[in-house]
Amino acid sequence: MATKVLPFYQKRHKHYGYDYRNLDTRSVVKKYTSKSSVSKRSRSSLETSLSRHSPCAKRVCQYAEEEVPEYSVPPFRSREGEEEEVKPKPRIFLYGTKLREMEAEISKLKRSAHEQADMLALKRMEEERLAVQRHVREDSICRAPEFLVRLRSHTVWENSFVKLFCTVQGFPTPLVRWYRDDVYIDQTSEPTKYRMDSYYGVHSLEINRCATSDTAQYTALAFNIHGEASSSATVIVKRFRGDEEPYHSVLLPLNLPLLSPPIFTHIDIEYSEKFGVSFGTEGETMILSCRMILTPNLRRLQPEVVWYRDDVEIKKSKWAVMQYGDCTATLTLPHLNKDDEGLYTIRLITRGGISQHSAYLFVRDAAAPMVGAPGAPMDVTFYDANKDYVILTWKPPNVTKESPVIGYFVDRCEAGSDNWIQCNDAPIKICKYPVTGLFEGRSYIFRVRAVNKSGISRPSRITSAVTALDPADLARLQTIYFDASRQIVVSQDELEGDIKPPGIPTNVHVAETSRNYIVLSWDPPEPRGREPLTYYIEKTMAGSASWQRVNQEIAARSPRFAIFDLAEGKSYEFRVFAVNKFGMSQPSASSGPVTVQERIEIPASPSGVRCARNTKHSIVVHWTPSKSAKDLIGYYIDSSLVGTNDWQPCNHKPVKYTRFVVHGLKNGHKYIFRVKAVNALGTSEMSQESDPITVQAALTAPSSPYGITLLDCTNDSMTLGWKAPRFTGGSDIIGYYMDHREITDLHWHESNVKPITGRVFKVENLKGGSFYEFKISAMNMGGVGVPSDSSRAFKCEAWTMSEPGPPYDLTFCEIRKHSLVILWKAPIYTGNSDVTGYTVDICETDSDEWRAITEKEVSTRYLKVTNLEEGRSYSFRVHAVNTAGQGRPSEPSEPILIQVRPGTKEITSGVDAEGNIYLSFECHDMTDASQFTWGKAYEEITDFSKVHVETDGEKSKLIFKHPDMADLGTYSVAVSDTDGISSSYNLEKEELERLLALSHEIKHPTIPLKSPLSYEVFDKGQVRFWLQTESVSPNATCKFIVNDLELADSKDHKITFNKSTGMIEMVMEQFTSKNEGTYTVQIQDGKAKNQSALVLIGDVFKAALEEAEFQRKEFLRKQGPHFADYLSWHVTEDCIVELICKVANTKKETVFGWYKDYVAVPAEEPPNPQTGESKLSIPEFSRKDMGEYKMTLKDDKGQDVTVLEVAGKVYEEIVQEISRISGSSASELKIKCTPEGIRLQSFLKYYMEDMKVFWYHKESKIASSEKMRIGGSSDQVWMQICEPNDRDKGKYTMEIFDGKTSYKRHLDLSGEAYAEAYTEFQRLKAAAFAEKNRGKVIGGLPDVVTIMEGKTLSLTSTVFGDPTPEVTWLKNDKDLELNDHHYASLEQGKYASLTIKAVTTEDSGKYGINVRNKYGGETIDVTVSVYKHGEEIPVVKRGVQPPEQAKASRAEPSKPEASKSSKFGRRK
Repeated sequence: MATKVLPFYQKRHKHYGYDYRNLDTRSVVKKYTSKSSVSKRSRSSLETSLSRHSPCAKRVCQYAEEEVPEYSVPPFRSREGEEEEVKPKPRIFLYGTKLREMEAEISKLKRSAHEQADMLALKRMEEERLAVQRHVREDSICRAPEFLVRLRSHTVWENSFVKLFCTVQGFPTPLVRWYRDDVYIDQTSEPTKYRMDSYYGVHSLEINRCATSDTAQYTALAFNIHGEASSSATVIVKRFRGDEEPYHSVLLPLNLPLLSPPIFTHIDIEYSEKFGVSFGTEGETMILSCRMILTPNLRRLQPEVVWYRDDVEIKKSKWAVMQYGDCTATLTLPHLNKDDEGLYTIRLITRGGISQHSAYLFVRDAAAPMVGAPGAPMDVTFYDANKDYVILTWKPPNVTKESPVIGYFVDRCEAGSDNWIQCNDAPIKICKYPVTGLFEGRSYIFRVRAVNKSGISRPSRITSAVTALDPADLARLQTIYFDASRQIVVSQDELEGDIKPPGIPTNVHVAETSRNYIVLSWDPPEPRGREPLTYYIEKTMAGSASWQRVNQEIAARSPRFAIFDLAEGKSYEFRVFAVNKFGMSQPSASSGPVTVQERIEIPASPSGVRCARNTKHSIVVHWTPSKSAKDLIGYYIDSSLVGTNDWQPCNHKPVKYTRFVVHGLKNGHKYIFRVKAVNALGTSEMSQESDPITVQAALTAPSSPYGITLLDCTNDSMTLGWKAPRFTGGSDIIGYYMDHREITDLHWHESNVKPITGRVFKVENLKGGSFYEFKISAMNMGGVGVPSDSSRAFKCEAWTMSEPGPPYDLTFCEIRKHSLVILWKAPIYTGNSDVTGYTVDICETDSDEWRAITEKEVSTRYLKVTNLEEGRSYSFRVHAVNTAGQGRPSEPSEPILIQVRPGTKEITSGVDAEGNIYLSFECHDMTDASQFTWGKAYEEITDFSKVHVETDGEKSKLIFKHPDMADLGTYSVAVSDTDGISSSYNLEKEELERLLALSHEIKHPTIPLKSPLSYEVFDKGQVRFWLQTESVSPNATCKFIVNDLELADSKDHKITFNKSTGMIEMVMEQFTSKNEGTYTVQIQDGKAKNQSALVLIGDVFKAALEEAEFQRKEFLRKQGPHFADYLSWHVTEDCIVELICKVANTKKETVFGWYKDYVAVPAEEPPNPQTGESKLSIPEFSRKDMGEYKMTLKDDKGQDVTVLEVAGKVYEEIVQEISRISGSSASELKIKCTPEGIRLQSFLKYYMEDMKVFWYHKESKIASSEKMRIGGSSDQVWMQICEPNDRDKGKYTMEIFDGKTSYKRHLDLSGEAYAEAYTEFQRLKAAAFAEKNRGKVIGGLPDVVTIMEGKTLSLTSTVFGDPTPEVTWLKNDKDLELNDHHYASLEQGKYASLTIKAVTTEDSGKYGINVRNKYGGETIDVTVSVYKHGEEIPVVKRGVQPPEQAKASRAEPSKPEASKSSKFGRRK
């Protein structure tokens, strides 16, 4: 079979067959045929004629004689181009007369040429038409079939239909046969499956109720006597399952030709996610988003997204940000204001049209700055802006609970700054205000605040910037253009020149009128002149000639001026003067009398407020508009729950229409509504309240029935059944209407005239052997609903099989996480015997395999199916079984998704206050038409002899009248007109017995006890027996029985019964060994009784007796000075251990004593007389502080003692607490270098030897040794690394353990840290060695020596140094010259001496011994004082020269002293 492939440039063209004989067709075909049939004579004559008029015509028709173009441009089509080319070039003439004559001649020649060209073009068209007609006739006589429109592949869903089309031409008319995978399709074999049609060359194949098995290659074969042609296409039938992947091209048959790329002219848009009614608060961020599915989704053909608010396009700004990408459109409102409230619409504009979605956004008032303040104004706008003023308008806020608004404050701010200035001193009462005092050329922004008696509101949203300019100035500019790039702008003021003085202003009139101000307007003088103009305004009372200047200080710069301080109700006249630098004009004409008053009035209240149901959470409110609706801004709507008088605003921005949908209401609650009108002066009085209305969904027509099934059939009738609509539309179903038709008939026929009340109907008077389709519509009070989809075709022929017919009306309930319950009805046709049971099959949605889920037949008409997988969908069908076998299956159910419905509730059981056993179910998704239906074994309960049903709103109870074991079983409940809400409860024997016991307890009550009989011991050793009941009546009584003996109220046994609290108690003053036994309390309140017993025998009694005795002794002890709290220890944050106790009942004479190991310890301070606290502080706690600590109290009333043994566990706990505080306060490890090595240390609050301190090197625990020395002082812990080397590098950790927690500090001693520490250690080590071996004086020399003249002085000292040091003696810091008078010696290298023989007063002075070697040295000074015989021994201080020597030293000039090495030290 040959096929003709179109060239790529013709795929978008329309093609027509030659068998169409009308003129329009031939005219179109002419455009797509060659010009070979056109005679050479006509072509040459055309060339000759056109050559005389247009040089372009030669180029159009210049072809070789053998060459025939595929398409020639007719002459008349190129006429415009010819005109452009033959247009003569412009010439310049010196005289106008010759130019006019030339133009007239050229025009005449042009008209003549055009007329001749048109006539030749028409002649040529006629010749071409005749040639084409001859060609068509010749070709149509013998032509093989040809496909003008070929088949197109389709992908469809299961159970839908598909129709394949193709257009064929040929002569004689070809016949068409259809093939499926090269197998001929016989329509008579499956008349309901295929339908073939042919209309005037257009052939179609319709496939009904496609199944996955219909996926194949379909071929249309056209043939006639001259040949044949074929066209093929693929049909893919898909089964729906969630998140499935599309079929890939590899699934197509390999022999299919590649399809040509589709050309889309329409984009289908389906919303997968849409924004709904939204609620926000001022200041919040709101994001509205829509996610859509585009078919096709082409990157270059994305829709244009436009957002609207109240049908006004939203422009991108800082208040609104629009984005689109990945098939998602978002509108972000970053800072909500009430200006943003309104109906938001998104419009997607494509080639195929516009798709849009709308929803309302409500914006609530933000919290007021102070309680009771009003909400912010909104929609602040400006108009009539000029050089020095602008008029603002705004909308007032909605006030419900707050006090009324008394006025507004207007603020202004220069653009780019944050300096807000209040424009009006007193609140303005109207929503309009002229702002004056602006500076020309500057830009301003504005905001408004509302005021009431409670305070000032938040400011409104700021306006956009407005520049103070006179718009009339722009109109006085003229532009002179030189060329496309150059121009001159000239002001009319410059053209007018200087005006001396200015003209008179005209048209003085009042533009705005209010009770507080008027706005005067006028026209500037004409001409105005180039000098700037200002204006002065004068006013006078109407009828008076006394004019008064209004703007004496500041002249008006624009022809507008707001005048304040006018008397309301008075009439004024105004006139204006124009002023420039040359002087003032004459006054203008008077404006005429103007009365200062409001032009508008507060509107009258709306009326006729009525409401209608809309959805489960919204109401539609209608009202009659206000009669005086002049300059009306809109309406505010308020709502209130019935009976609360709590009015809430429904809208926060006025709406202008008289219908509003109020959202955000509570389903099932009753509301009333009121409306008020709003204009610039304020709000009207409230309208009358509407009638109460319950928030429920509106009444609508029901949805369509579904699941049409053939239940029985004869030769002329059919019995059909169907399922009820899923939603009834808010009211009960009244009946059904059925239509039927034969499959060969295009028209539907009514099956019934009167409504069908049931869901089974017998259609009669049908034709035997014919196939019929049916569709059904449901009807309720809202009307007739949408008809169902047409059923599959049923053949009308009598059923004679022995097996039963199909069950029907498969319904599902109690869909849970892994189970559901399926219900069905018995078949109408039972076969030759009664039905004995049923079997159920299941099939997963993505499979064609049915499997039985019942091993045996079930006798009931319901089945609970378990072990299902959550999130998957299943289909079910049911077979009826009789003695002949299994009958026909029911119609497969729709796919059921196994998923728990949010908010699903179950049936609960209980007993009410009267003792009645009940089953209860609650549903929150009900409508007016919803009803509870209770059943047992999934059969509706119709016999109410043993039960009755009580329904109250959303809750229903099934109450058992006389419950017994016959009431066991499965109970179910279903709620109609919902999305399948249902539940069941299996009442088992154990549960019924429990409920019966509880019912018996309620009907035969016992007094419930809050607390059973118990006892407690008082401080004085008294024993209290008590119990507490629930609430009892004043007539309740009680008895106390001990060992079968009733006790009466007496001095030894005080019995009380507080009936308001239910407290019963008995207090025994003396509890002794005789009181052992059983204690019982009996209570009675009318018919209700109860008792409680307490057994005090054996060890239980002994414990109670010991406690009573102990409390008695404690009471006696506390009569004198005693310890309220015994000794305990506490560690402060400074690691000071405190021994604390608390004394009581002391006085001034009380003697306190602290002892340790029986040795008195002085206390720091006596006990606090107010709190009684006493403490003994132990600083620097250590092991030596272990021992027994005791404190005593003693006075004339008695004595007491408390003891605390600080040893063992107590000592260990104290150390652990000190470890905790010190460990928390420990600093990070630090490095300190010593001559012995590197020391790691940490400072803490306190350290003691018994603290558990551990050191680690690279996770290895370190023990104290000669190499690693571990120790500490009172405020630090350390570890000394002696003679460190490279093996000592690494991470060191110090750990303090308090018995529960480890406190660790770390230091990494490696790298640069180790290198620096090691260098410092080497330096200190060398310095210590030098210090050890340097020259030094060990001892022997005194500080001061006093000696009498004439005696011998010997100064001897012991020196040390390695090597042996050199010794030098000094006098007055100068080297001493040794001689016979001064003799020095050094014995054994360590004993140095200086001997002065026969000392004189001149020998007085400061002597020094200097000892030094290569490591350094030091100088030791000694003061020598010589006195004469008979004088008093002088008192000489160390380092002070004797007076004589001092005078001598002052007399001698000082000599420079040689510098000494830095190795030498000096000590005085």
